[in-house]
Amino acid sequence: MANRVYNFSAGPAMLPEPVLQKAAEEMLDFQGSGMSVNEISHRSKLFEQVIRTAEQDLKELLRIPGNYRVLFLQGGASQQFAAVPMNLMRHKKAAHIITGQWAKKAAQEAALYGEVANIADSSDKTFSYIPDCSDLDIPEDADYVYICENNTIYGTKFHTLPNTKGHDLVADVSSCFLSEPVDVSKYAVMYGGVQKNIGPAGLVISIIREDLITDDVLPGTPTMLKWKTQADNDSLYNTPNCWSIYICGLVFGWLKEMGGLSEMKRRNEEKAAILYDYLDNSKLFRGTVRKEDRSLMNVPFVTDSDELNDLFVKEAASEGLVSLKGHRTVGGMRASIYNAMPKEGVEKLVTFMEDFEKKHA
Repeated sequence: MANRVYNFSAGPAMLPEPVLQKAAEEMLDFQGSGMSVNEISHRSKLFEQVIRTAEQDLKELLRIPGNYRVLFLQGGASQQFAAVPMNLMRHKKAAHIITGQWAKKAAQEAALYGEVANIADSSDKTFSYIPDCSDLDIPEDADYVYICENNTIYGTKFHTLPNTKGHDLVADVSSCFLSEPVDVSKYAVMYGGVQKNIGPAGLVISIIREDLITDDVLPGTPTMLKWKTQADNDSLYNTPNCWSIYICGLVFGWLKEMGGLSEMKRRNEEKAAILYDYLDNSKLFRGTVRKEDRSLMNVPFVTDSDELNDLFVKEAASEGLVSLKGHRTVGGMRASIYNAMPKEGVEKLVTFMEDFEKKHA
């Protein structure tokens, strides 16, 4: 076994080792077929079993109600920035809450198709908090309210969903997908790119309430971006990302074996507490997010010196703690501690931070 590092990348991110080992074992001969899963037809009974099992396991993990469809789509989460308004903007108006770069990009994309009302915004403090969303000024004729639930770059999370006053809620959940139990019925649409917390890049999973999957879409909507096209064909309208769906399916199985999403929430809270508790007491490092809005998945932190930040990232990498450089819009460092990151990785990071602080405080 090659030496594995602790990969704190925001995505593509760490995958569970048992999943990688299983995929390696099946790489040349998937279930006695004599072929890799990358080689079998997406129309074959063998792959149909892969995608249907993955879908069923996801439904069990999230307890998805019967009136929702699960779609495995290409284009990543960013393509849904366009697909959402194309499929939902029947009154040509959407309400967006801007809590980071991805929320901002989604609003900019939606504005190509209709009017976008910016109903809350945390850009005044570099997106370091979640705005109060208990009494928002939502246009009556807004087709939906849109959020990015966990902000990968800035390390914030909606711990309470916005009061949408009866409007449908659409959420990009890319970086908190399957990190804890959620009530799917509170969402009209939730979708996420899988490369952060579930699988390899190149796939987005959309969970959509069935009444929203119709032919009533904006004129000019490409056939491939119509949710009804994909739903009517069970995500197999064209050749899907077979490899990513296969790996996601293995991850869903791993999550079930680990005890499901309640157990993942417990583990994620335990890991995050180790790092946040250290940051709260450090004299060299500090977190950048308001405490009540902190993400369990993405933890940005800084020192007061760009030189020290750079040195920290470099020296951490030499100790097998990689991909800790923060996003360019925030600077400093960021530790993404998704489901697959073991507690030992966070403990090793904190031990390294303690040693670094002794040298440089």
